Amino acid sequence: MSNEFSIDTRKGLPEHLRVLAELYPRAQWKGHANFNELTAFWLDRHLMFRQVLDKVIGDTQAHLDGNAARYGAELSRYTGFFLDQLHGHHQIEDQHYFPKFMAMDKRLEQAFEILDADHHALDHHLNELADHTNHVLRALQQGGKARDESGRLLAVQEGFKTFLNRHLMDEEEIIVPIVLEYGAEL
Repeated sequence: MSNEFSIDTRKGLPEHLRVLAELYPRAQWKGHANFNELTAFWLDRHLMFRQVLDKVIGDTQAHLDGNAARYGAELSRYTGFFLDQLHGHHQIEDQHYFPKFMAMDKRLEQAFEILDADHHALDHHLNELADHTNHVLRALQQGGKARDESGRLLAVQEGFKTFLNRHLMDEEEIIVPIVLEYGAEL
């Protein structure tokens, strides 16, 4: 994948891959006849990932500010849930949905290559988040306040949020317009 399409540098989908996104702007998705319950559920999952990540970021910031009594338990619970659900979600997309959708519109083949590269990059982010979370949890279990570890974790969480938001926005602007365009064939 060329650097111009890397998730670390891109600001959105390249114009030539926005063919269907231009026909179906985000503001019109829910009112379209082909917008179905599965698509709504999929978008809700994306919203849930954003919300859980915002929660753990907020909890880490509160801990650093001295205002998070249950930080360790909440961090473990919500980060574990987030990592598990996000990993499973992307496996389903890679194994089931993306191959099916890619075959529907060859103009978007490169868009799916971008999403595939994002999913490979996601593995690094998942591992980094898990590792830093575990460092904080170990420090807390040993009776420390884990301030340094939590500060590093916050940076990782915020970096993950930037990565995840870019990926989810681009993924949504590829997948939902395909559903709206080819809904009867799905």
